[in-house]
Amino acid sequence: MPRPLPRPRLRSAAAVFTTMSAVAATSFITAPSIAEPFAASPCALTRTEAHHSEGLDTWNAGYPRPTRALDAVMVFLSFPDAAPRTTPAQLTADHFPATTDFFARASYGRFTLRAHPGKHWIRMPRPSTAYAMQRDWNASHRAAYLRDALAAADAEVDFSRYDVVYFVADPDAPGVDSDATKVVNLDTPLRADGTDIRRVVTVFEQHPPDRLVLAHETGHVFDLPDLYHRPEDGRGDWDTHVGDWDLMGSQFGLAPDLFAWHKWKLGWLEDRQVVCVPGSGPARLTLESLGAGPDAPAAGAAGAPAFGTGRGAKLAVVRTGPDSALAFEARGAVGNDSSTCRQGVLVYRVRATAPSGTGPVQVVDAHPGTEACWRHSVYPPLADAPVELGESFTVPDDQVRVEVQGRTASGAWTLKITPARTEPV
Repeated sequence: MPRPLPRPRLRSAAAVFTTMSAVAATSFITAPSIAEPFAASPCALTRTEAHHSEGLDTWNAGYPRPTRALDAVMVFLSFPDAAPRTTPAQLTADHFPATTDFFARASYGRFTLRAHPGKHWIRMPRPSTAYAMQRDWNASHRAAYLRDALAAADAEVDFSRYDVVYFVADPDAPGVDSDATKVVNLDTPLRADGTDIRRVVTVFEQHPPDRLVLAHETGHVFDLPDLYHRPEDGRGDWDTHVGDWDLMGSQFGLAPDLFAWHKWKLGWLEDRQVVCVPGSGPARLTLESLGAGPDAPAAGAAGAPAFGTGRGAKLAVVRTGPDSALAFEARGAVGNDSSTCRQGVLVYRVRATAPSGTGPVQVVDAHPGTEACWRHSVYPPLADAPVELGESFTVPDDQVRVEVQGRTASGAWTLKITPARTEPV
């Protein structure tokens, strides 16, 4: 595993601003909620009306479900007040194949995102400064931008062919603000080529862009919430909820693979890969490392080849209430987590009633008195959150105990979970 390296105790203002701007992905208006039956497991929380609810007993059919190949169009927009200094091919390479590769690894090959980039710039009718782009974008300016972009592109793009739409702005135009990169959900959809467009990813990233930013934004297209904490005054740490441990918290994380809970929600884990721990007696189980799959590179503690099949158990769940649960998953240096700071069993709380951006997932720190990788981690106090090999940990408040007992020859983790309660929720 990586050794902690020294770093300044306080980030520079520029570094903090970069983190804040890069993970900005709030929504405009929530699309209608249409339920489709999904997980039948007894530990699947019920989806609520919370925006991007972490409940997963049903799938919100207002969002495309990434259990098949999906097609994404990239429309490149220039403005009358600037001559582009980059090409569409250069901006495409900023995001692809990296975004497709991330999702291929995260889904164990179950999902493919196919990019269809435009070949040239499409001119917007107004200067870039006319749209007043910024993080908390004025609704009227944002609507004008979307209308103009759709009208300008419609003659060249058949939007009925695509599941995902990226409007990519000339990064060097004077009015373009990278802080405005986000997903816009529309209550009244845009209409083009006989199809409704309910959400658009507006991309204003500089060249080169922030790492995995498009994967983060695309996660919102699949109904995943923001997991970062946004300080009210815009100052302070944004990564206190989950630290490095999920792309939807920070695309800069050392271990940005999606939580097993999210993979279950998206349909990449089957119910049989989720262990529902009963309220009575201890449960002994084996979990594959989250990133381990049939094509994952071998890695692991003490030479253990955390490879696996991608089809073994990945998640254990203890229900803690009607709308809450504790989740347990093994995180190792494999797949999207190859740069992880620490390895072990990660514990986190899930709340189905908490909307995006309000802490619907919160990592529980098994080592609250220490931190790690403080030169590279987005939030060092949680960088060493996992329960490591040979350790035991009792989750505060819930009094659920986990013991990490060993590794198998294939690199999977063996553990025992003992709930405190003796009756079902």
